[in-house]
Amino acid sequence: MKMVKSLVLAGLLAFSPALGMTQTAFAQDNAASAESAAAPVAEAAAPAAAAPAESAAAPAAAPAEKVAPPPRMKPTEGIGMPMPGEITIQKQFTDTGRQALWMHDWLLLPIITFTSIFVLVLLAWTMYRYRRAANPVPSKTSHNTLIEIIWTVAPVLILLVIAVPSIGLLADQYKPAPKDALTVKVTGYQWYWGYEYPDQGIPEFVSNMLTKEKAAENGEPYLLAPDNRLVLPAGKPIKLIITGADVIHSFAVPSLWVKMDAVPGRLNEKSFTIDKPGVYYGQCSELCGARHGFMPIAIEALPPAQFDQWVLSQGGNPKGKAETPATTAAAAPAGAPAKI
Repeated sequence: MKMVKSLVLAGLLAFSPALGMTQTAFAQDNAASAESAAAPVAEAAAPAAAAPAESAAAPAAAPAEKVAPPPRMKPTEGIGMPMPGEITIQKQFTDTGRQALWMHDWLLLPIITFTSIFVLVLLAWTMYRYRRAANPVPSKTSHNTLIEIIWTVAPVLILLVIAVPSIGLLADQYKPAPKDALTVKVTGYQWYWGYEYPDQGIPEFVSNMLTKEKAAENGEPYLLAPDNRLVLPAGKPIKLIITGADVIHSFAVPSLWVKMDAVPGRLNEKSFTIDKPGVYYGQCSELCGARHGFMPIAIEALPPAQFDQWVLSQGGNPKGKAETPATTAAAAPAGAPAKI
């Protein structure tokens, strides 16, 4: 009996690995059959899931249409440029420019003219009244309290009259630009200018002076006309970030009352709003080397719609960094509620 039990146990021990392998094989077969059954379903669902993604990606992959730039604006004689024989300040097309022109023409010039004529008359009268022939015995008077009070108080009052609008003009000239201002980076090089529109995604392009023949062909003033203009929108606030790449330059456009040094390693800011469309000329106003006199500036102020067209023609985005509703919806995670 003991012999039979030993034989049974030995048989079970011999066949136990085979039984374990068989169960494992059955489990693998069941998993394989389940995968093979699920595969057609997944393959059928894959095109359906991929179709919306491909249709959603199709517009993004489509190449943007090339937009033609607006025609190059012709300058108007006497506007935005100096005139032969002109000795006055150019006509202004910004708020600060008009304020400065008023202060120059109606405040400073009258005070300077009156003071100069008064001093000239006073000197002439003193030379005649107190000459040697009329006064053989000179006066011994050393003090006159009234005269000393007058010539102390009068200049103080004059300076106060000048100081009040001057402080206001200085504050307006350096007032920070509003948040919706168009930002343009201006870089001075020896001897040309570079312009970049970071918010619109337009990389830097350079502006070199036209030859005399090309300027005449375009109907533009020689020494003031470059090949590529700084294009800006009229009626909208502008913020220029001005710097230099090599030496100190100065970005100056007299008819817009704009003048700011371009210093290497430093970012200077100038903000303004151009009143009306037009072409406004300027030059580098800081001695910067051999070709300092050949660094013209031309600002072409376009109506907002034409400026947007120009931005599109350069491959930029007229709306800047602001997200469009389509971009926001595409970037939202699946299942997230759409923003209205």
